[in-house]
Amino acid sequence: MRFQNKAILSLGSNMGNRLDNLQWCINYIHNHIATVVKVSGIYENPSVGFSGEDFYNCCILIHTQKSAVQLLAELLKAELEGGRVRNPDGGYSSRTIDIDIIAFNNEVINNDTLEVPHPRMHQRNFVLIPLRDVDSHWIHPVFKKDIALLITESADTSTCEFVLQLPTPLEEFHPQQHSYIAIEGNIGAGKTSLAGKLAEDFKGKIVLERFADNPFLPQFYKDPQRYAFSLEMSFLADRYQQLTDDLSQVDPMADFVVADYHIIKSLIFSKVTLGGDEYTLYKKLFDIMYGEMRRPGLYVYLYQTTETLLAHIKLRGRSYEQEIEADYLDKINQGYLDYIKTHSGLNVLIIDVSNRDFVHNQEDYIWVLEQINQYVHNNG
Repeated sequence: MRFQNKAILSLGSNMGNRLDNLQWCINYIHNHIATVVKVSGIYENPSVGFSGEDFYNCCILIHTQKSAVQLLAELLKAELEGGRVRNPDGGYSSRTIDIDIIAFNNEVINNDTLEVPHPRMHQRNFVLIPLRDVDSHWIHPVFKKDIALLITESADTSTCEFVLQLPTPLEEFHPQQHSYIAIEGNIGAGKTSLAGKLAEDFKGKIVLERFADNPFLPQFYKDPQRYAFSLEMSFLADRYQQLTDDLSQVDPMADFVVADYHIIKSLIFSKVTLGGDEYTLYKKLFDIMYGEMRRPGLYVYLYQTTETLLAHIKLRGRSYEQEIEADYLDKINQGYLDYIKTHSGLNVLIIDVSNRDFVHNQEDYIWVLEQINQYVHNNG
C-alpha cells in the first residue's frame, strides 16, 4: 500500500546567491508543500538556451499527498515566493529559482499544463546527474531505460561539476531512535495515515491493523450488546496473531517499525463494550497475551475531539461506521486517557491534532514530526 506519491524535482538558480536560493527553495518546499526525503549534490553548469550566468542545480526526492497537477500549482507559487520573474515572451532567461517536476511515481502525464517525465530531461546532464544521486535505480517510464544508461547515452557535452552537498531537511528528525513506534488513537483519528507517512518517509516497515477483515464489526455497530464479546475476542486473537507474526519478521536491533495500533487498544475498547463478568474473563486472557508481546519503544496517541472524529468518519464513508454515536467515541477517548494515566511504565506522547490536518497540510505534518522529535530528544 502506498500512502504518498513520490516525485523528483529539479531545482536551479543563476541569479543572486545561487546557493542560498536553492537552500531556501528546499526548505520552503519541505515546510509548506511536500516532505523532502533526499537532496542531491549541488552541480554547476552553463546556462542552456540563452546567454546567462552559470547555474547551480540539484534534484530532490519528495513524498506528497498531492496530485501532480496540485503539486505543480504549489511549486509555481513557490517560484513566485522565491522571486522568479518569467519572461513575458516565454523564452529562457535568468532566474532566482526554477522548479521542474521531472518524475511523478512511474506515471506518464501529458496535458495542457504538465508533461512528465520532463520532455527534455534525457538531454540534460544537469538533470540526469543529480537525479542519479536521489534515485540511482530510476527507470524512465517511456524509454524504459535506467538512469545510468540515460547518462551514458546523453549527447549533452556541457560541464556539470559537483560543488557541494546540502543537508536533507528530514535529517533533523529522528523517530528511529525508538525502533518500534505504535500510533494509537480513536476511530477516525488518522493513525493509519500517520503511520504510513512515517514508515515511508523514514524507510520503516509498516504494520497495519486488518480491521476490514473482521466479520463481527458491521454486526456490532448494528447490535452492540449482542456482538460485543464476539467482536472483542475476535479482535484480540487477530491482533495478537498479526503482531506476533509481523514482529517476528523484523530485526529489533536494525529495523524501524511503525504500527497503526497495538494490542492495548483491545483492552481499551473491551472495557467500553463489555459487561462486568465478560470483561473480567476478557482481561484474564488479555493479560496472558500481553505478557508475551514486544512493547513499542514509543506510543503516540493522537487525540481528536469527538466532533472532529465524527466529521472524519463521515468523510471516509465506511457504511458500517456511520451509526457510531458521539457517546461511544467519548468513552473510547476517556478509556485511552485513563489507561495512559494509570500505567506509568508506558512511554506515551499525546498529541492533540483536533485542529490539524497532517494528511493534506504539510505545515501540520511537520508540526507533528516536531512534537515527536522533541519528545524523543527529551526522553531518549
